[in-house]
Amino acid sequence: METKKKALGKGLEQLFSNSVIDFDNFEQSIVEENVNNIVEINLDEIRSNPYQPRKSFDPETLNEMAASIKEYGLLQPVIVKKSIKGYELVAGERRTKAARIAGLTKVPAIIKDFTDQEMMELALIENIQREDLNPIDEATSINNIIKLRGYTQEEFASKMGKSRSYVTNILGLLKLPEEVKKMVEKKEISMSHARVLSKLDDDEQIINLAHKIINEDINVRDLEKMTTTDVLPKKNKIKTENNYRLYENLAVEKLNTKVRITKNKMEIYFSNKEELEQLLERLDIKVEDD
Repeated sequence: METKKKALGKGLEQLFSNSVIDFDNFEQSIVEENVNNIVEINLDEIRSNPYQPRKSFDPETLNEMAASIKEYGLLQPVIVKKSIKGYELVAGERRTKAARIAGLTKVPAIIKDFTDQEMMELALIENIQREDLNPIDEATSINNIIKLRGYTQEEFASKMGKSRSYVTNILGLLKLPEEVKKMVEKKEISMSHARVLSKLDDDEQIINLAHKIINEDINVRDLEKMTTTDVLPKKNKIKTENNYRLYENLAVEKLNTKVRITKNKMEIYFSNKEELEQLLERLDIKVEDD
């Protein structure tokens, strides 16, 4: 048992020591190493990872997954940890929920031993990389990983294949008043709106503007114009000389990297070939191998 724990711990450290963290490869390696140790576990014995940061799951996505499970079965085993009562999920939260919807009573699973901190770290990484989190949940997950691992924002951005500006902007959302965070979670205001609001310093003003966005259907461009006046106090004053700021922000959101737009020119930044390939994939540009 001790040997298994050491091997597992080494594997987990390998996940974080890689230049780019890839949860899918980590999970796949566990499945491949334990292909002969897959067991059937009753769904009633499985509960969510107690460190699961995700508060809600998209019903439409779960129903689509459930339909696939009904037709083909659950092809990818979930990974669980034995607990005092049953099992705790390590990976496969959505698969488990979809399996319940599909009417399954048992699921294929691999049982592994993890510490509480490892459970927390894995839940955060899986959600950041795989799930369509709302911006507040994503920001909370990113913030927790940075604290747990002692990363700088730049180190985290590099390991997760995101731009430093993306990480900085999304973490800024955590400074918003709780009322406004709830609006972001419910998709009543967009991340682009929220990012502009996060630059302001007066909570009451932020809340009032958030309600104004909803009630008067204010777009991001108009909101930026409103917040570039000297009337509203700002954490970091928004520069007005760049008329393409809105377009830059939208491009950063889409591409997860630094973008600069000036007259008749758009610059997209990347650090290495791997980042370039990720950018091309996001732009749906396929490069044929020779």
